[in-house]
Amino acid sequence: MGTVTPEMEARAGELLDRLSLPEKVWMLSGDVDFYGEMLDVGPQGRRARKLHRAAGVPRLGLGGLSFTDGPRGVSVGACTCFPVAMARAATFDYELEERVGEAIGREARAQGANLVGAPCVNLLRHPAWGRAQETYGEDPGHIGAMGAAFVRGLQRHAMACVKHFACNSIENSRFKVDVRVTREVLETVYLPHFERIVREGVASVMSAYNSVNEEWCGQNRQLLTRILKDHWGFDGFVVSDWVFGIRDGVKALNAGLDLEMPSRNFFGDRALKAARRGEIPLERVNEAALALIRQQLRFADVGEGSYGPEVVACSEHRALAREAATRAIVLLRNAVVDGKPALPFAPEEIRRLAVIGGLAATPNTGDLGSSNVTPPYVVTPLEGLKAALEPLGVEVVYEDGADLGRAASAAAAADAALVVTGYDYRDEGELMGGFLDQDLRALLPRPKLRQLPKLALKSRRLLRGDDFGDAPRGGDRDSLTLHREDEELLLAVAAANRRTAVALMCGSAVLMERWREWIPGILVLWYPGMEGGHALADIVLGKRRPTGRLPFTIPTSEDHLPFFDAEATTIEYGPLHGQALLDDLGVPAAYPFGFGLTYQGGL
Repeated sequence: MGTVTPEMEARAGELLDRLSLPEKVWMLSGDVDFYGEMLDVGPQGRRARKLHRAAGVPRLGLGGLSFTDGPRGVSVGACTCFPVAMARAATFDYELEERVGEAIGREARAQGANLVGAPCVNLLRHPAWGRAQETYGEDPGHIGAMGAAFVRGLQRHAMACVKHFACNSIENSRFKVDVRVTREVLETVYLPHFERIVREGVASVMSAYNSVNEEWCGQNRQLLTRILKDHWGFDGFVVSDWVFGIRDGVKALNAGLDLEMPSRNFFGDRALKAARRGEIPLERVNEAALALIRQQLRFADVGEGSYGPEVVACSEHRALAREAATRAIVLLRNAVVDGKPALPFAPEEIRRLAVIGGLAATPNTGDLGSSNVTPPYVVTPLEGLKAALEPLGVEVVYEDGADLGRAASAAAAADAALVVTGYDYRDEGELMGGFLDQDLRALLPRPKLRQLPKLALKSRRLLRGDDFGDAPRGGDRDSLTLHREDEELLLAVAAANRRTAVALMCGSAVLMERWREWIPGILVLWYPGMEGGHALADIVLGKRRPTGRLPFTIPTSEDHLPFFDAEATTIEYGPLHGQALLDDLGVPAAYPFGFGLTYQGGL
């Protein structure tokens, strides 16, 4: 990771002096056409992922920024899909996270990017938050250490952009909610992890959509200038969250926002006119442009070796994805069945394994929002178990669980049963589609005339969410328990076969009071990435010992959680959540922060 040297600072100042005012302002917005991007969205919300470019001045040799998302892998092309960040947080292994960051940085460069939208380090205040899977848990210290490790690795090759600054922990109302928080709580709970990563030398910070103490984060001078730049000494650039991250361009630029993404809307001509009228000081324009130049110079020569196509989803990175997925799996329960622990299922002791549940045979790597990655393949749990067991002569039978009777019969006829259940992109994740109200529509840029015919038809579907399949897709969770039918499936299978285990696919805590005492083996598989099926097989069959630990607390009741309203317009964030709140209430957790069992012996 490069540092800004005195020579770079001097060179940045020289380049700034050679820019005209229009060129400086031009640098402060993205080059991507918003409606061109929207028209690329097709059925199920899938789109041709492109790099988002900004801040280039070719005549001065500044190539600009090329942005891709990246919390679990590069979103452009067919790249390695790692387990989601929450899964990697369960490893508590900062060196491993640094290696994951480095792999993502290498693949970003191979795809033409030099700026990656990661890590996400918003604190998990409540498990219903839809984007919990993108962050590292409930503890500010752990979040900061994981995020800093990721930045160290990634910035050996590209710029990191830590997000979303700040207090972004509700998804459905992210565009309208105002978070009320005292200075003490802000500084001790919701900001320490951001400060840790800023002091690590992160190149960029992304502001959040929500407001804090009655000011939108994208134009919040207290956050962006007084805390981030003045108090912490941040010398990188602050970028808006996409499209709706700015409400007033003059206020945003004056508050310390440096770059509007992905297109020129509130900055651009509007900012140029405001600067000429004196509404935006020239010093502020210079400061923003200088920050963008400074980081481009800092990262101009970062990285060693080839960034050719052979880097993308290479064998080394696929092996790393498998390692991370294996290390992330958390063993929550391993009761004794017939005189021995339920897990692992030793291949020499079973002749038939029943694998049950629709998610066992479904690629399920996380939500389909901005963090989505399209890998060249995904090993499902069923595929991983078959690959490991069938060469040994063990029969693997599969039932999707839609018919409880068939599922119970399959379990009864097997030596052991594994149920794979949990959530997918429809249950939690970035809210996609159906969220645009009149206030948000007013923020959209004006389309070009040539786009209007296609846009007229597209917007009627897209802005209502119709192109996103099951609407709303993602968003905050409606329930903290499994779906009722999944709980019934678990109980039916456990009644049919005493040696039953469950692998949970999820992004945060699942309340399991109805069934956890009835299931001998409970694993948290998370959204495990492209190699997740192999990782699950390694753990279930005892090839590897589980070493993952919970990066959050699983309570016994929703009553032991902070107040949460997914549609809130105003909410107060207090000092307690997670394990600290349970300790204050004097109630036990179902599984406390840091909990995780293992097997005796083995690797």
